[in-house]
Amino acid sequence: MAALTQDELKKMVGYKSVDDYVKSGMVVGLGTGSTAYFAVERLGQLLESGELKDIVAIPTSIRTKEQAESLKIPLVTLDTHSKLDVAIDGADEVDPDLNLVKGGGGALLREKMVEVCADKFIVIVDESKICDGLGPGFPVPVEITPFCHEHTLRTVGDLPSCEGCKPVLRMGSSSNNSVDGDEIAVTDNGNYIVDLHFTEPIKDAPKMAQEIKNTVGVIDHGLFCGLTTAVIIAGKDGISVKEA
Repeated sequence: MAALTQDELKKMVGYKSVDDYVKSGMVVGLGTGSTAYFAVERLGQLLESGELKDIVAIPTSIRTKEQAESLKIPLVTLDTHSKLDVAIDGADEVDPDLNLVKGGGGALLREKMVEVCADKFIVIVDESKICDGLGPGFPVPVEITPFCHEHTLRTVGDLPSCEGCKPVLRMGSSSNNSVDGDEIAVTDNGNYIVDLHFTEPIKDAPKMAQEIKNTVGVIDHGLFCGLTTAVIIAGKDGISVKEA
């Protein structure tokens, strides 16, 4: 059998997350990104077929909202539904304690706002996202206010727990961390993103999360510590699940 492509692996875990964790009558958080896309697709299929009923969903970005609307998934917001049964989303890195780096796609603030409200947070990844320590494999995004952004960028870069990092202002599209434009990238919320590049693994992710969050000018960051219920991992040997 030919090896599965990365997209096929993403589809497997995206579909499995909905099949295993979403039941009729639930309030569901919909993540953002290339893996979460397949979970949203699957939810739309099961609603259309009638296998799932009475679902309302909360999207974590404008592009997820548009995908869900195109599939006729009924949408609400946290303003009316502050308690979710389950949220499903991808991640850019997952460490052995199931701490995550998220926000490569620029939706970290809305993702975190929705996912902290969920009884269960199901993370869907392919095995390339599993790591021994967060940091070197994927830069940690930090959403900051545009006001005096260079000052905030320097302040975050100088935090003791961020020692050795190189803070880089995201340019071009906010939905990836490659430089694909001359303008500063702007999030769905009208803010900027600083990507923290590390060469060594982060020693204490929860401590770093706290220090960054406590910095004035920072809105939030892409370290998701202590939130994960389970990670569904697609690899060449099939699908595995790691529970917290």
